[in-house]
Amino acid sequence: MPQAGGQEVKTHVKSIHEVLDTTLLERFRSRAAGYDAENTFCVDDFEELTEVGYLKAMLPVARGGLGWGMEQMTSAQRLLGSYAPATALAVNMHLVWTGVATLLGARGDRRLETVLDWVANGEVMAFGVSEAGNDEVLFDSVTRAVPAPDGSYAFSGVKVFTSLAPVWTRLGVFGKDSSTEEPKLVHGFLHRDASGIEIPDNWNTLGMRATQSNTTILSNARVKAEDIHSILPVGPVADPLIFGIFAAFLSLTASVYVGLAERGMQLAATNPARRTSLKNAGRAYDQDPDIRWQVANAGMEILKLDAMLRLTTRDLDDLVDHGPSWFPRLVTLRTQAGDAARSCMDIAAKVSGGGQYFRGSELERLYRDALASLYHPSDAESAHSTVASWLLGPPRG
Repeated sequence: MPQAGGQEVKTHVKSIHEVLDTTLLERFRSRAAGYDAENTFCVDDFEELTEVGYLKAMLPVARGGLGWGMEQMTSAQRLLGSYAPATALAVNMHLVWTGVATLLGARGDRRLETVLDWVANGEVMAFGVSEAGNDEVLFDSVTRAVPAPDGSYAFSGVKVFTSLAPVWTRLGVFGKDSSTEEPKLVHGFLHRDASGIEIPDNWNTLGMRATQSNTTILSNARVKAEDIHSILPVGPVADPLIFGIFAAFLSLTASVYVGLAERGMQLAATNPARRTSLKNAGRAYDQDPDIRWQVANAGMEILKLDAMLRLTTRDLDDLVDHGPSWFPRLVTLRTQAGDAARSCMDIAAKVSGGGQYFRGSELERLYRDALASLYHPSDAESAHSTVASWLLGPPRG
């Protein structure tokens, strides 16, 4: 496309497989066991993803991005999650912020346009929202946000599950300002260089170890006035920011677990052929009707999720107005993806034989990784409450 002055603006949108080619993905898979065993951040994976422009994927091509929307980005995360789920989940939280900014911008809301500028300049975004004991998620906070006369805010509190802890440069945070009669929730971006930030080395988990989602302790950590982007009332509110965060977080997180479930299905389909039955004259187990039934169940899980993920994210890109059913759709996608990841890993373990129970097998590691899906918002209880309220109205009394 020609531009003033005769310069050409690149408009080619690279496909997922141009960016995440098989050679790259196989390198990621080969490193995953080492990151898990050593409980270290996926440094080499992260550097390679940065080099191929993955962290800028949702920026327009003219701004140095790949021009991907939510459908393409979640498809890429699904693919990456099938090779290296912890790496996918780590970069996921950066991609959430680019997703929120893109979703808002497409709907005429430019308040997070700066996020796209930061990402274009190489900044790494992180998600500092989760708080221990806060089951209100985005509708309340136990972090204090204290205003200053210059419009800045000092945040004090503990954020948990802060992925990309070793490399993030901007942390999206929120906290409660109780200085007025009506408390408010203040949202902004904290720069890594700000004082009052402590990141203890406390990520020692059952699975998803390469995300290095350390706790982040804030002690009067100041967010500049220009980096405060939203001030909202406490409680549920129909603000585009809330929709954007839920839409990007739930669909992108779901996509990682769809990929993980898909790998479980693949292992369930391939491992039985390597085992033979003495009782049945050396016949391979992939010919056993009971095992074939279980493998088929894994395949059915993936087929359901494939349609749900693609259609939900396509509707986000196409600005489809699902009204009050949007949140039920999103929480259902996220919880179903997590359930399928655990279910497919369980099936793969059942049909693959006792050798997969030993430490160091891919299935053993992925089985542990899948369990992390139990702890992401929205959990099963919250999801069912959301869907029930959509169908039945809020509970009375």
